[in-house]
Order: sequence, then C-alpha cells, then structure tokens
Amino acid sequence: MPFPYARAGVQVGFDRGELLKILDLYGRMVAAGLWRDYAMDFGRDAAVFAAFRRTAERPTARIEKRPSLRARQGMWALFGEAGQVLKRGHDLAGVLSPLERKLLKVVDD
Repeated sequence: MPFPYARAGVQVGFDRGELLKILDLYGRMVAAGLWRDYAMDFGRDAAVFAAFRRTAERPTARIEKRPSLRARQGMWALFGEAGQVLKRGHDLAGVLSPLERKLLKVVDD
C-alpha cells in the first residue's frame, strides 16, 4: 500500500447548507457593522468559523463543528470573544440564536 496514512488525514468541514446559514449570518452582521472579516479552519477533529470585528483582534465569535461530540452535548458550539462557551447544541440554527438576537437589538436601535 503506497499511502498507508492517507485515510487518517480526513478533515472535518461544513456542508453546503451549514455554510450557507453561517455566511448568511455573517453577511447580515457585516451589514450591521459588527463584523468585518472571517477565517475558517478545517482540522481532523473540528471545523471552525471565526468572525472578527478587526483583523488583528481575537475573534468576536467562533462557531465550531466537532462531530465527535454529536452523541454527547451536540457537535455545534458557539464561543464568545474571551473563549467562553455561549451555546452548545445539536442544531446549528439553535446555536446561532444568541448572535441572531444580538443582530435584532442592533437593528432595533
């Protein structure tokens, strides 16, 4: 077998629907002036979408997909700027809800 470790290099990613939900939220946050940049990281254990207010800062929000936690507390997690877990769950829309509420408050002003 020429590549014995080729199977071990499988990485976690977002499917089309998940990425559509995340980028839709990102676009609305940019339009509200809350976010300006984003980064994505795809590893063997997790896929991460990080949103930034300014490029040189820590991420304002981090959305993480960790399939190994699917059977436990859910594979989705939302982290705040200080790294605290804001929400965990099995459903992406439910995990994004704190950010959606923040967006409604901004529009309401």
